[in-house]
Amino acid sequence: MGSLKLKSNASNLTGEIKIPGDKSISHRSVMFGSIAHGETVVTNFLPGDDCLSTISCFRKMGVRIEEEDGIVRVFGNGIEGLSEPTELLDVGNSGTTIRLLMGILAGRPFFSTLAGDESIAKRPMTRVTEPLSKMGAKIDGRKNGAFTPISIRGGKLNSIRYQLPVASAQVKSAILLAGLQAEGETTVIEPASTRDHTERMIRQFGGEIHRNGQEITVVGGQKLTGVHVHVPGDISSAAFFLVAGAIVPESEIVLKDVGLNPTRTGIIEVLKNMGANLEIIQNENSSVEPSGDLIIKTSSLKGTVIEGDLIPKLIDEIPIIALMATQAEGVTIIKDAEELKVKETNRIDTVVNELKKLGAVIEATEDGMIIHGKTRLKGGIVSSHGDHRIGMMLAIAALLCYEDVILEKPESISVSYPNFFTHLNSLL
Repeated sequence: MGSLKLKSNASNLTGEIKIPGDKSISHRSVMFGSIAHGETVVTNFLPGDDCLSTISCFRKMGVRIEEEDGIVRVFGNGIEGLSEPTELLDVGNSGTTIRLLMGILAGRPFFSTLAGDESIAKRPMTRVTEPLSKMGAKIDGRKNGAFTPISIRGGKLNSIRYQLPVASAQVKSAILLAGLQAEGETTVIEPASTRDHTERMIRQFGGEIHRNGQEITVVGGQKLTGVHVHVPGDISSAAFFLVAGAIVPESEIVLKDVGLNPTRTGIIEVLKNMGANLEIIQNENSSVEPSGDLIIKTSSLKGTVIEGDLIPKLIDEIPIIALMATQAEGVTIIKDAEELKVKETNRIDTVVNELKKLGAVIEATEDGMIIHGKTRLKGGIVSSHGDHRIGMMLAIAALLCYEDVILEKPESISVSYPNFFTHLNSLL
């Protein structure tokens, strides 16, 4: 675990960046390719640590997967072609990997054990193990299956109609992946719409899925067929440069081929509400997942309130939004974001504590935070706490600081954005 002196006191960020592939879509492309019949070719795959954990897990279940120059080829033999792993399925730091994989394993007639790093060991799994157990999977783990390591003996599943207690794309996806293997129709009811990459990918691989209001229904026993998946740039990764372009003086940044899935564009709504100078050029050729180029320029920002149904559309972007709010005139209030407490870190407390070290006027609330702007940031020693999004947020914050900033645990950033510092330095 090292430390890194960050670039501070910056101005005039200019240039063009090709944002790395979307993490959520990269994960799912490997999962669906592995349970489909035939070859799946994935272009612009994100080679971050999290997505490589997904590849590793499916290789341990007998799936042939080849990687070369951002292209991943998955040779699937159908979901029935998965074989019992002879060793632990190590998900590393990836919550997506473990939760979605549990949905697949719930219907497989073999035994498997999943675990990850110390961050994963603290993250709640009951929200997934509970509905999967109701469907018939035999699941155990620490604290009665609440925490890793988790063991699963899968097999014949019953369909379920399940109301999600919290809006979570990971839980929804796990149940739908189990539902593809269950007898009859499985329905998930969302309290608020969450990212819909799983639903889109089921259709892309030739499956059938229906949405009626907040209810999503899938029928068991469907056969999926391998396809070509192009992964657009990750809007959650683009968010760091969108904010950098808005808050660093005399800046203009072009971000190419960014995913614009409407269940993920909360950051764009917030930028517009705060008065950002943002231009969107839609890519007319994007079919399954919409995408486009984003042009952000230095902006005069004002405070806003972020709450309700908007939260699931930007849950991963809240750390960088909090930084942006320190540079907006007036007060910004973030609420209804309790889900931040069970991410890689308790992101409410971590964001507040780390930004305070740099001089931000920010306070934690039970379900979010209150940020007062406009504040000049100073410098100091800060930490990612092993959370990639906290690390990148602090690197962008340092650009505004008039004193040196040292970041501890910068290596966590490779989880989702291995080339982050290369791209940042290209703009300076």
